[in-house]
Amino acid sequence: MSDDQPPSSNGTTTNWFRRLFTGFATEPRNRDELAAVLRDAQERGLFDKDAHRMLEGVLHVSEEQVRDIMIPRAHMVVVERDDAPEDLLSVIVESGHSRFPVVGENRDEVVGILLAKDLLRFFAENGKSRFDIRECLRPAVFIPESKRLNILLKEFRANRNHMAIVVDEYGGVSGLITIEDVIEQIVGEIDDEHDIIDDIPIQREGESRYRVQALTRIDDFNEYFEIEFDDEEYDTIGGLIMHELGRLPRRGELLEFGGFEFKVLRADRRRIETVQVRPARNLEEDQRQHA
Repeated sequence: MSDDQPPSSNGTTTNWFRRLFTGFATEPRNRDELAAVLRDAQERGLFDKDAHRMLEGVLHVSEEQVRDIMIPRAHMVVVERDDAPEDLLSVIVESGHSRFPVVGENRDEVVGILLAKDLLRFFAENGKSRFDIRECLRPAVFIPESKRLNILLKEFRANRNHMAIVVDEYGGVSGLITIEDVIEQIVGEIDDEHDIIDDIPIQREGESRYRVQALTRIDDFNEYFEIEFDDEEYDTIGGLIMHELGRLPRRGELLEFGGFEFKVLRADRRRIETVQVRPARNLEEDQRQHA
C-alpha cells in the first residue's frame, strides 16, 4: 500500500492502540492499570475529557449491579390498577414520566406497565369509550438486584424494554430501573424538559419543591432560602447531606435537616448530582391536606 493510500479501519485501530499503550512496559493486566492508561492517554491528547469520562463509565457499568443505581421501592412512581382515568392522568402530569408500574393490592403486586401515550390516546378520543387499564397493560420485566448493568443493558436492547422491576431474594419488589438510568452511567446525565438546567443551581418546580444541584454552595443556598446553614464543615449541599448521613447516600434516600427535607434524585457510587428540597412547613401542610 502506497503512502498516500488511506489506511484500513483495522490498521487505524491498531495504530490507535499502539499509541495508547506507548510508554507502558506491558499492557494493562487489571482494571486499575487500564484506568491509569486511559488517564494518561487523555492527558496526552488521544481523546478529550468527555470521551475519557465515557470510557470510565463503561468500566464502571461492567462492575456495578442493579442495586447500586435503582430507584428504591419507596420512591417508585406507580399507579393503581383500579384508579379512575382522571387519577391516572394527574400522576402522569405531575411526574412527567412516560412509563408507570401498575400495582394491585400493594407495591409487591406489579401487574404490568402503563405507557402514558396509551392513556393520553383515551383522552384524545374525548373518552368516547370506556377505559379499561387491563387492555393497555404491557408485560412487566422482573430482574434480581444482583444483575450487572452491562448485562441488563444488553437485555434492554435485545428485548426493546425500557423499564424493569427489581426484586429481592424473596421475590418482593425492591425498586425499578430504566434503560436511561444505565446509559447515564456511561454518558452522564441525560437532560430533558423536567431536568434542571446546568447553569441554574436552584430551580423551583412547584409550590413547595425545588430541584438543587448537589454542588450548590451553602452560601448560595442560604441566600436563596434566607437561612443560615453553617458552612464550616462542608461547602456544598451535597457535602451537607453526606456529612449528616455519614456516608454517600443512594438515589432516593431522604434526609430531614434544618427545617428541610432533602431527597437524593441522582447519585452513583462516586457523587451526588441533584437533590429535591422541600421546606418542612410545606411538608406539614401537605400532610394535613391528605389526612
